[in-house]
Amino acid sequence: MADSSTPPIRRVALIGNPNVGKTTLFNLLTGMRQKVGNYPGVTVERKVGRLEGDPPIEIVDLPGSYSLSPKSADERVAYDVLMGHLPSERVPDLVVCVVDASNLERNLYLVSQVMDTGLPTIVALNMTDAAEAAGLHVDTEKLSEELGLPVLPMVASRSIGVGKLKYRMRQAKLPPAASRRWDIMPVVDEGLPFLMEHLEDEVQEHGRRIEVLQCLTNDAMLDYWKERAPSFHAAILEERKRLEGLRAPYQQSEIMGRYNWISPVVARVVRRSKADGEQTTSDRIDAVLTHRVAGPLLFALLLLVIFQAVFTWASPAMDLIEGGVALLSDLVRSAVPAGMLTDLVVDGMIAGVGNVVIFLPQILLLFFFLGLMEDTGYMARSAFIMDRLMSKVGLSGGSVVPLLSSFACAIPGIMAARTLANPRDRLITIMVAPLMSCSARLPVYTLFIAAFLPTGTVLGVFTWQGVAMFSMYLLGTVMAFVAAFVLRRFVFNKGDSSFFAMELPPYRMPRMKQILWRMIDRSKAFVIRAGKIIFGMSIILWVLATFPRTEPSPELLERRTAVQATMTEVAEGLMADGMAAEEALVHVQEQYAEEMQVVDNRIAAWQVERSAIGRMGHFIEPVMRPLGFDWKMSAGIISAIAAREVIISALATIYSVGDVDEDSPLLREQLKGDTYEDGSPVYTPLVAVSLLVFFVLALQCMSTLAIARRETNSWKWPAVMWLYMTGLAYLFSLIIYQGGQALGWG
Repeated sequence: MADSSTPPIRRVALIGNPNVGKTTLFNLLTGMRQKVGNYPGVTVERKVGRLEGDPPIEIVDLPGSYSLSPKSADERVAYDVLMGHLPSERVPDLVVCVVDASNLERNLYLVSQVMDTGLPTIVALNMTDAAEAAGLHVDTEKLSEELGLPVLPMVASRSIGVGKLKYRMRQAKLPPAASRRWDIMPVVDEGLPFLMEHLEDEVQEHGRRIEVLQCLTNDAMLDYWKERAPSFHAAILEERKRLEGLRAPYQQSEIMGRYNWISPVVARVVRRSKADGEQTTSDRIDAVLTHRVAGPLLFALLLLVIFQAVFTWASPAMDLIEGGVALLSDLVRSAVPAGMLTDLVVDGMIAGVGNVVIFLPQILLLFFFLGLMEDTGYMARSAFIMDRLMSKVGLSGGSVVPLLSSFACAIPGIMAARTLANPRDRLITIMVAPLMSCSARLPVYTLFIAAFLPTGTVLGVFTWQGVAMFSMYLLGTVMAFVAAFVLRRFVFNKGDSSFFAMELPPYRMPRMKQILWRMIDRSKAFVIRAGKIIFGMSIILWVLATFPRTEPSPELLERRTAVQATMTEVAEGLMADGMAAEEALVHVQEQYAEEMQVVDNRIAAWQVERSAIGRMGHFIEPVMRPLGFDWKMSAGIISAIAAREVIISALATIYSVGDVDEDSPLLREQLKGDTYEDGSPVYTPLVAVSLLVFFVLALQCMSTLAIARRETNSWKWPAVMWLYMTGLAYLFSLIIYQGGQALGWG
């Protein structure tokens, strides 16, 4: 039993606006001693780390928030943690407010609200180097005096000031936050004491005022108290009626009161060494990168370069992984007797692991480029650039970051949509995010682009295959915008219009260590999430492709017997000429290996066609044939409902080529050589394009549907999402294939 005298681990919460370096500071304080999960009952990510020492400190990285007047799920969680509304979360002993020194006025709004919670608070004045570069000099001692809080200047990206912060965090006691220093309009202020009385048994004294202010202007906050404190709920509604009768702008009263205090404070503590209007380096760069015409063109060029790099740079590492998987498979086959168990281990388990790991080079590259965009500040510019286009389809630039995240995986993209304050924008963003081509589509793109599209160059720089890859991403993006427009116009056509405001951070040098951490964390999440599905599905697919067992046709058995008889006859002839028996056997096996492999593949294909998965493919083939898909591709599409990547395992199993991936020459050759009974090829460039378009638009991912269900709290919208995307995929593939056939391209 633990010693009751042992003090509990100190609990520190990090809070701050987005893009203030909070996550960088969190990583510096905790290193890799972090746990990531979700807050109980909600879908908001929960990051907790540990700072070792005496005493040890538990650090909670709260979601980025502009204020404690919650408009999004992230901001609501930050507020609930500080106010003790989450029963499983202990109220922090200390709050560290991370503040951008170059945007002091906006950041101090959140600080003033944290002060009102009464929790001990430290202000970490981050990015002082960026402020200095912009000609802003903050008097930290004067600011500390004005706020009544410790203010520690720092540059977290270079670990400057972190040691002093650790020292202050370890102090035995810290005073509570200073009392409120701002005033609210009298007509609102006079009603607050009565409302606060209703919370005497529910909220500690220091937190009652901010609780009342939030409930007075926020229906979602007030709903929290509907069952817990009905009298308080009724009193708030009565107070709203009173203020509305007086025509008092009570909904803006808190904002006006706080800024009436903050603005003079900033004027007293900040000295400017540059004249107003003088351009900074960031301003001059933005004049080009955010230009109305040049900005979108440069952004499109950047995406083209990224996807070209993902397609080509990952190849050596993928070849190495493929070789390692093949070597492991050969070792198992040589060490274990042939049989069904060996086939399960090699073709099911090892192939399943290989089909997960083979994606990592491409995914790591994609995360690397996204990390560069985030760290340099260009990700925010991309949202600003795209806002002009997004507004035309009824969304705001705030939806761009979730949609860009969906290029890596739709799951984090859908989860990122919870930061949108407008519920309609959030739902539409969730509904269209899976149309963005995620990394799971890369294996399908890679296999069919490399196998069936030309390898020449465009303008002597880009390959046709790279352009084709870019076109797939472009199609998904365009269709996401079209779908958003249709959903906004015809489905979600009621509600208030939204607006988008984003402060562009200054350009910064990327921090490779931070990018590396993010690459590892996000890739680990992919392997764990997708790996379980793909590994399990690989085994299920092997079972579906193996059972029920059927005897090969007499013709195939006769051909196999004939080849074996020929091998025996040749071996006997060699031994008669004086060759050792073992040497003669090896020689014959090498000479007839290719012919025997052809026979074995035909037998395996016979078995697969009559297996459970083959029968499923034959069942839906009449529906899929107008798209150019035979039963094998139809069976692969069924398999890919679990996860898009699984189609590679399915095709490898169906074509009996073993544990290969999308870069395997053997699988490509099997696809190219496959023919119908009349000798016409099953796969042509037109069929490949039809299939690529199908995979661009179809929702082939059970995990995405599960996340959408969790984020929308209903199966209704995931079902609508799957139906409309599958319908789009079928329609566009039908138009492309039938149109191509009519033009003689088939």
